[in-house]
Amino acid sequence: MAIKRAQLKQQKQDALAARQPALSMPEGGEWITAARKDAAGRLDAMGLPIRRDEYWKYTRPDAFTSAEPVAAALADDAGTQVFEGVDVLTVVFRDGAFDADASDALALDGVEISRLADAAQADIHWAKDIYGALETAGQDPVERPLAALNTAYATDGLVIRATGAAAKPIHVVYERSSDTSDAVLHHVIKVEEGASVTLLETGAAGARANTVTEVAIADTAAFHHVRSQGRDQERQLVTHMFARLGSESTFKSFTLTPNGKMTRNECIMELTGDDAIAHVAGALMADGKDVHQDDTIFITHDAVNCESRQVFKKVLSNGATGVFQGKILVKQGAQKTDGYQISQSLLLDEDSQFLAKPELEIYADDVACSHGSTSGAIDEDALYYLRARGVPKRKAQDLMVLAFLAEAVDEIESEELREAILRRIRAWLDLEDDL
Repeated sequence: MAIKRAQLKQQKQDALAARQPALSMPEGGEWITAARKDAAGRLDAMGLPIRRDEYWKYTRPDAFTSAEPVAAALADDAGTQVFEGVDVLTVVFRDGAFDADASDALALDGVEISRLADAAQADIHWAKDIYGALETAGQDPVERPLAALNTAYATDGLVIRATGAAAKPIHVVYERSSDTSDAVLHHVIKVEEGASVTLLETGAAGARANTVTEVAIADTAAFHHVRSQGRDQERQLVTHMFARLGSESTFKSFTLTPNGKMTRNECIMELTGDDAIAHVAGALMADGKDVHQDDTIFITHDAVNCESRQVFKKVLSNGATGVFQGKILVKQGAQKTDGYQISQSLLLDEDSQFLAKPELEIYADDVACSHGSTSGAIDEDALYYLRARGVPKRKAQDLMVLAFLAEAVDEIESEELREAILRRIRAWLDLEDDL
């Protein structure tokens, strides 16, 4: 057994050694340099993930650990237009670099916004207490080397501090113009007591992209997040969101993933204050044997009377693969916990597959926790009902897909944003005439 562990460790170190020549740590002030060096040290100790890692057994990490990204053909990605008509502050990153000309001024009532590259030059900054700290905490009990790599080598991102109710959502638009861009972006968000902010994200940051978002939510504060990852078929994307919730705080995140060659979204949340609420949801529309999408969630309850929900729906066709790994950990003393988890797939052919690993680990005795995972085909009786009323087969199937995804979309609290996501799904399903 000791020999086997040594062999696995060596394989991880070899993977890191292959990747490191392409990595360069950005320059910055004392506080961020210390955080980056700490992350680099942790990364050196961990190595990079390999397929034999427990949390990577369903998804090959090769795309994220290779020295250079695989060339990804450019696409006309209409996914960045999801929130057209919504009043937002727009910030654009192209191939991992801030695009000032395409962005709005970084000024918004109730919020302080700056670039990470600018904040990193300051000797002292409020982000010091968050940058890398939440990511470090999220490495236990599961190692997440790609997140440590991001903390060590991220070149830019946003630093957002909400001091009141944000006047409007902040929309981060990711675009790419290179088929070999390798974007590493890190966002830091602090929501002060009683404040609230909404973050929207759309598009693909690069041919290959690694993004980390750290969110510290103070008592009675609220953070809302809605993301559409776009229909860039060739992109390879890994995201991590680390969140820490105070008392009576709220965290709600929804992600729409339509296609993409390789996508892995990780969300790691810790509920540290009583009466906190954390919801994370996702909807996948995957078409093609080259499409592989993975949602990996880890929620830790470490306070009394907290609520968490995980709602994931995946529609898979033509050989696509969907993965869900979700865990609820209830620590000793976290009584009155309400933890709910559901993951479901709709398989539109016999070649697609859904791989699920739901987990509960509970050390408190007064809790209500449940999980469920199902996989199935289109309901033929319902399909017949629609066709008998004159609905063409393809349209009937698309209507059923829309209804299947609706439960996840309903997790979006804002009606305006929820309708924007539904409009985009309808458009991709060629149901525009039903708007």
